[in-house]
Amino acid sequence: MPNLTREQGITRTSIIGVIVNVLLSGFKALIGLISGSISIVLDAVNNLTDAVSSVVTIVGIRLARKKPDEKHPFGHGRIEYFSAIIVAGIVIAAGVTSLYESVQKIFHPEMPDYSAASVIIVAAAVLVKIILGRYVIGQGKKYQSEALVASGSDASFDAILSASTLLGIGITLLFHITLDGWIGAVIAVFIIRAGWEILMESVSSVIGNRPDSEVSRAIRGTVSDHPEVLGAYDLVLHDYGPDYAIGSVHIEIPAEMTADQIHRLTRAISEEVMQKYHVILTIGIYAIDSSHQELRESIHRTAMEHAGVLGTHAIYIDDQEKTITIDVITDFEVDRAALKEDLEGHIQEYLPGYRADINFDNNFSD
Repeated sequence: MPNLTREQGITRTSIIGVIVNVLLSGFKALIGLISGSISIVLDAVNNLTDAVSSVVTIVGIRLARKKPDEKHPFGHGRIEYFSAIIVAGIVIAAGVTSLYESVQKIFHPEMPDYSAASVIIVAAAVLVKIILGRYVIGQGKKYQSEALVASGSDASFDAILSASTLLGIGITLLFHITLDGWIGAVIAVFIIRAGWEILMESVSSVIGNRPDSEVSRAIRGTVSDHPEVLGAYDLVLHDYGPDYAIGSVHIEIPAEMTADQIHRLTRAISEEVMQKYHVILTIGIYAIDSSHQELRESIHRTAMEHAGVLGTHAIYIDDQEKTITIDVITDFEVDRAALKEDLEGHIQEYLPGYRADINFDNNFSD
């Protein structure tokens, strides 16, 4: 089979999900209505929501592929996250409705009438959903689709829920007691929980997640591999879809480099990062003067004595302006006012009369 594009792979996987879930839903609904089992009917409803979710995923990926325009210059990739939110809403709504119906069955129980066919269909559904869940999750990871991973995770949950339905059928057939309403309630709770988790993960992506550690470290490593780069810092990545990001990074370079040399270096870094990671990277420059190495090391050691300080960089001594500029990376709980006072006092001991210009950076990426 030829290699598929990301859109083609996600679409094909979603179509497979739609077909499988529609078939399962139809068979389960028929068996549930004939036997009078609310748990089987709700299992069918759950499969139907999976089919609708797959349709939403297909629509989402198509809309996300729209080219950038004047109103949306960064493209439409984030639509995929909204499609996952819609999927979550569908799942939660189905769960709440299912819970209501199940509670009604708990207070007004009816003995279902199961046949051999119902047992066989529910048992087969468990196996099918296990296979489908593993397949969809695998494809979701392959194509970096949160919506597919969410659908696959939901399918895996469905296998467990169908197994609980099968257990309930067995108890009814063996002991002539019904747990139908209770099993339906358990299924509903799991559906709601799965929908909530999908919703929170998708909303988090829309708000802006911390970049994946593996990716951020790889990008920083690629930048630092250039021999002229003395250090790479302040990497920030803005996600505009699963395969498109815009970011910025600051690099330390020798102060004696010319504008021509800097241009060639930054151009080479940007092109390499774009080719390897599909990230449009803007590069800022920190000039490093080797004549003040001892002072830079002393300032760094003093800063690192404070809890929550993760590093320093861009330490530059301007003898003409009598200024020392420093960037300090901290976590989000550091008392920056106290740290600034301590560093300013330390600098005054080394270079009286120099003004400290201290900039605090958040720890945006690993």
